[in-house]
Amino acid sequence: MIHMALYKREMKGSAKLLIIFSAIITLYVSVIIYLYDPQLMKTLDSFVEVMPELMAAVGMKANTTNLLGFMASYLYGFILIIFPMLFCILRANALIAKYVEKGSMASLIAVPVKRRTIAFTQMSVLISGILLLIFYSTIIELICAESSFPKTLDITALLILNSGLLCLHLFIGSICFLSSCIFSDTKYSIALGAGIPAFMYVLQMLANVGGNAEKAKYFTFFTLFYPDGIIAGESSAIIGIFILLTSAIILYGLGIIIFERKDLHI
Repeated sequence: MIHMALYKREMKGSAKLLIIFSAIITLYVSVIIYLYDPQLMKTLDSFVEVMPELMAAVGMKANTTNLLGFMASYLYGFILIIFPMLFCILRANALIAKYVEKGSMASLIAVPVKRRTIAFTQMSVLISGILLLIFYSTIIELICAESSFPKTLDITALLILNSGLLCLHLFIGSICFLSSCIFSDTKYSIALGAGIPAFMYVLQMLANVGGNAEKAKYFTFFTLFYPDGIIAGESSAIIGIFILLTSAIILYGLGIIIFERKDLHI
């Protein structure tokens, strides 16, 4: 199902973005984990008290009691959401819609390779990039945590949490991929592929603030990723992960079917 020559070429095309986002993630993860200190935590908590709505909007909470809870509060509400999401948006658009818009898709389908194989290969490139980013994030978290605070981090809980994070980004990637398969114009592909996740994240920020805006949580898929619930082993949080994964599989499959049947006008 995978065209290896195309896969290798596109993975090379992903390298620049992966390096950039990996560097950003490395910076933020190392700094945040380094800040895990009872005295410094009080300072960070004071920011939450001064700007509760702003801090809550990006998922930051005060009074975290352990390292993983601290990481969940300061990394999983913004940093590890936004940057992998940007990768999904940028890469998915370039894998399908950009080829069609430039007319380069003709060179791909001219060879004796089925459209389904091309779409599956491009999907595999996107998923591989997401896997690499989350895997790298996990490794950096483990290295920074163990080097700064040996035997403090609950490694099993972290792996479960990052499995949930992976499912979230696979779902976001599936939205972007489906959009890229539907539209032959990149401006429409990006509008839908970037618009839906961005709008849903804004709704999640509103929901985090609380009050009347909390009802917004019922209209965004980000609610299905609940770091504190995953760490605590809550069944509803685990179910949310499986919903994201199942939905991602469906949307990726739908994208392949649409690309296989669409009129490319080439």
